[in-house]
Formats: sequence, C-alpha cells, structure tokens
Amino acid sequence: MDSKFHAFMFPWFAFGHMIPFLHLANKLAEKGHRVTFLLPKKAQKQVEHHNLFPDSIVFHPLTVPHVNGLPRGAETTSDISISEDNLLCEVLDLTRDQVEAAVRALRPDLIFFDFAHWIPEVAKELLIKTVSYIIVSATTIAHDQVPGGACGVPPPGYPSSKVRLGENDAHAIAKLSIFYKRLYHQITTGFKRCDIIALRTCKDIEGKFCDYIAHQYQKKVLLTGPMLPEPDTSKPLEQRWSHFLSGFPPRSVVFCALGSQIVLEKDQFQELCLGMELTGLPFLLAVKPPKGSSTVQEGLPEGFEERVKGRGVVWGGWVQQPLILSHPSVGCFVNHCGPGAIWECLMTDCQMVLLPFLHDQVLFTRLLTDEFEVSVEVLREKTGWFSKESLRDAVKSVMDKDSDLGKLVRSNHAKLKEILVSPGLLTGYVDSFVEALQEELI
Repeated sequence: MDSKFHAFMFPWFAFGHMIPFLHLANKLAEKGHRVTFLLPKKAQKQVEHHNLFPDSIVFHPLTVPHVNGLPRGAETTSDISISEDNLLCEVLDLTRDQVEAAVRALRPDLIFFDFAHWIPEVAKELLIKTVSYIIVSATTIAHDQVPGGACGVPPPGYPSSKVRLGENDAHAIAKLSIFYKRLYHQITTGFKRCDIIALRTCKDIEGKFCDYIAHQYQKKVLLTGPMLPEPDTSKPLEQRWSHFLSGFPPRSVVFCALGSQIVLEKDQFQELCLGMELTGLPFLLAVKPPKGSSTVQEGLPEGFEERVKGRGVVWGGWVQQPLILSHPSVGCFVNHCGPGAIWECLMTDCQMVLLPFLHDQVLFTRLLTDEFEVSVEVLREKTGWFSKESLRDAVKSVMDKDSDLGKLVRSNHAKLKEILVSPGLLTGYVDSFVEALQEELI
C-alpha cells in the first residue's frame, strides 16, 4: 500500500486539546499525509491560523446540538464553566451520527480521538485503525485512568512515591467529581478498544509512567514528544507588551496566567493580585475577570492600581503566551500547570511557580516540584485557599538568586531544558511516531 495515509482527528471540544491535535496534524501533513479535522463549527475560526498546511489538513465542521443546562450556542469548554464540562461530554456523544457519516463517506486509514470512546466501535466495522491520543500528563493517566484505578488514590504498582495527592488537595477533586467519573469511563474504554495509545510527552520526563500504562493495558504506547508549535515569526509580540516588558531589567518580571477555564472567586482573585504586589517585582497578570465581575478592573482590590502603577498590569484578555515567556525581561512564570503551559516554559529560562486548580494539574505539579525539583508550588490551606503571603514566598524563593531553593530549581530546570532543546530530540519523536503508525497500517 502507499505509505502516505489519511487520518481523521476528533479531539475533545476544548482549545487545550484541539490545538495540540492540530500541531500533530501539521507534523503529519509536513510528511505528506492528509488529515481531516473534525471540530465544532464556531471553533474553526479560532484554530485555523494554526493550520500550516491548508491543502493537506481539511476542517470538517460539526453542528453542535444543544443540551439542557448549557448556555445557548455553547460549543467548547471556553463557552462554559468547569462545572458544566460533564454536560459538554453529552454534546460530544451526540455528534456521533455526524462523525460516523463522515467516516463512512471518506474512509480514512486511521482515526485519532481522546474522549469519544465510541470511535473504535465506529472504526472497527470499516477496518479502520484507531489511536487514543491523550494530551494530559502521563503521570495523571497512570494515576487515574488505569483498570481498577480510583480518583485520588494511586493504583497498585504506581511508579512514584512523590507524585501523590495530599490532604490539602480535596478542593481539586471536589470541583469535578461527576466529570472525573465520566472521564474515567471514557478514557479507559477508549484505551481498551483502540489499536494504539499515544501520549504527548517525552521519555526523559514521564518514561516510567508511560511504561506503567503500556503494562496496565498490554498495548503499544507511542510518544509524540511535547508537540510544541513552530514559533510564529510572522506576528511579533504586541507593542503594548513589548514596550511594558522592555522597561525592566532582564529576568525581573513575573508573568502569571492561569489558562482559559480558571475563573476565581472575587476574594481569591484579589488575594492573587495582592500576592503579586507583595513580591515587590514588576508583573503582568493575565487572568479572566473574577466571578460576578465583567472586567478585571471591577474586581481589583481598593487602591491597587494606584499602588502598582508603572510596575504591574492586570489584563483580562488573551495574550501571546509563548512570546511573553521568551521575552528577555520575564524571569518567572506563575501558572496552573496545564501541560501546554509547562512544555512552553520548560523550553525557556523562566522559573516556574505552580498554582494548580484541577487534580490532573496537581499531580503534574508534584512531578515537577517534588520529583524533578524544577519548580515551586504555592502552598494552599485545606479549603484550597492560597494566601497572598504563600504566593509571594513561592515567587521570591525562585527569584532570589541567593536562596538555596532558587539555586536548586534554576540548576535542575537548566539541565532539563538542555535535554529538551537538544538538536533532533523533538523531530526524532515525530519521526519515530509516524514510522510506527505506518508499520501499523501495513
């Protein structure tokens, strides 16, 4: 058979999933393969600029049905609150007829999916191979998504004594308990029925967790590497940010971003702002407005803007995160430990302060903080609350050149970065991945 294949991609309706799938599609297209990318109609406009091979990667928009309980017109996780993710899973399942019709009409050679656990059923009838491609950390999958696993408790033989949930992490599970039960069913069913499990990670970071997953499912586990986008040189950093950041010494600015789905309660939002102020360092805080406020300005603590004028900015809109991280003035990245943010940061010289909100983020945080010691975690109370002092202390510990913890974290981060940016490492992962897929199709 012709070694060039045609792949379908059908990711979960979240930009944090669609974009890494699209980065992988670009890598496949670069090697001469074709991709049909299924996604909600409205989402196409927001991701199509990531498509570097429009002749080889064709978007197939789906009409997203309405489910009671969701806002009208909601199509992705960006349109809803985290507590409604469970209902969006129902929406995903309701697109099955449209997906099936497209598969029957176009007969791809293989289908990539993540949460749509019924894809292998659809594909099997037509003798199409399936790849369950999961973009969250292998650490989390090994902890939660193995047969007999339970949310919050490491399964027998789990390969780490340090990557655990602690007594102050109950808040991270409580928020999404119904969704996690559903997710467990979706991912484990997908893993059992698919032909190949693929994970977005590197052996150097999560090798033992990948081996554990392969053993648990008795399946081939392929790794794509971190799947980072090519730097977009066509769009420089917005003038407002390059002007603001360039006014400060190298590696002195703290950048904080918490992803597209985290919306804080007003009191916790204000505590975050005050914590940034307490560091005494210049900062750029890019977060959504707090609950009950339509703009970030509405939610700011009294007198805050005056006090931080000239050295601190709170911004409620989208920012070019990779370009900000690579700016020479930025020295610390406070983030929620979403996998995309972490991979981006590990490739830079920015120090990491982690503030996880969801339990997969907590587990990945423990891997980086307790096992690799490349980051510092903001300590929380049992209720999940973090204080301005704990945020300040975490930031100061990595930004203080003389602190022992700062020296350790900087040195370990530099070593890990050296591995990840070594010539040929990332392209090697993609080459091996595509070769393994081609072998599977012969």
